[in-house]
Amino acid sequence: MLFKNHQPWRRTLYTIWGAQFIAMMGMSLVVPFLPFYIRDLGITTPDEVARWSGLVFSGPFFLSFFIIPVWGYLGDRYGRKLMVIRAIFGLAASQALIGLAQSVEMLFFFRMLQGAISGFIAAALALVSANTPTERSGYAIGLLQTASASGNIIGPLVGGSLADAFGYRPLFFIVAAICTTAGILVVKLVHEDPHTRSPETASQSMFTNYSSAFRSHPIRLAFVVIFFSQVAVLMIQPIFALYIEELAPEQTLIATLAGAVFSIAGVFMVISAPWWGKRNDIKSYKNNLILAISGAALAYALQGFASSPYELLPLRALQGFCMGGILPTLYSYISKHADLPRRGAIMGIASSFNVLANMVGPTVGGQIAATIGLRQNFFLTGSILILTTIFVKFFFVDLTGPAGGAATDTNPLTDETN
Repeated sequence: MLFKNHQPWRRTLYTIWGAQFIAMMGMSLVVPFLPFYIRDLGITTPDEVARWSGLVFSGPFFLSFFIIPVWGYLGDRYGRKLMVIRAIFGLAASQALIGLAQSVEMLFFFRMLQGAISGFIAAALALVSANTPTERSGYAIGLLQTASASGNIIGPLVGGSLADAFGYRPLFFIVAAICTTAGILVVKLVHEDPHTRSPETASQSMFTNYSSAFRSHPIRLAFVVIFFSQVAVLMIQPIFALYIEELAPEQTLIATLAGAVFSIAGVFMVISAPWWGKRNDIKSYKNNLILAISGAALAYALQGFASSPYELLPLRALQGFCMGGILPTLYSYISKHADLPRRGAIMGIASSFNVLANMVGPTVGGQIAATIGLRQNFFLTGSILILTTIFVKFFFVDLTGPAGGAATDTNPLTDETN
């Protein structure tokens, strides 16, 4: 049997890694090219394309902000594997519907539906964090980041070539098939340790989960950093392909070029995420965040000065290297502060702040691009990340223990000074 010689938590981790890679590769086949699909649906003026790009990119997150914590709560009670299966097949169904859209309004509606029924990354994160020994959570969450990053490398490259060859609509049906394959992989290979669901879980409610999360001062601070760092980053996502087009207006295979440049960040996220994950198990979370967020701020701001797509390549590399250390660090930090019976729910709440950023960031980015131009988004992103770095420097509560890498024995949900 595949992985038969591995410890159960490693077998689960590696299987979820494979499924997340497949799912993210499928998603990134289409996401960078949504502005061009919007044009195919009849929106042609540049300002309207930018506005709709922001809204459509944000679409899944309007509902998932509220629903992901519910899925996390249900996972704690009835099984986190079940939530992963629900999420991946929900993603497959929503992509097939998006491929059938006949107007930009239908596209927006189906993207919202995707947010309501999918949420694979949050579900996978809850499953892995609950089934991984606490002292290895930094490694495990960092490794999961490489699955997303690896998928984001291959997806745009393949998707750009396919889009230039066949158009955008067929891509969504390909994604549906890929996600279905990932779902079958999870059903057959993932094992959930039943001991990660304790009798205490039955007495939990959504209210007590939120109360426990927000009663913890360190977790509250982590939520703030997740939100603002990701708002800044995601302001760029819906307009990046348009920015490439602005820098290379004579380029014929624009989707292929945009996909290639977009993928560079993913390459360096793959390289850096395990390195950041190991640092999180032995070094200061606070110092790691300061280094990662400030480096990302520099990379984004400098992209605003580019005069050709090729000047973006080293900056996207720096961006990817630093981004590999932000969300995994924050998720690992929250996981170490969360009680095991509530870990899925609290990780779901943490993911909902990322979802909220996915809703706010692209919408704001699309409006800024339509109002004052594409280039200004990069400067604003860099500024927000610098302010986030300052917040971490002066307010973030580091884990105590050797090098800040291990939590104390106090109750992490009620300790206000840890």
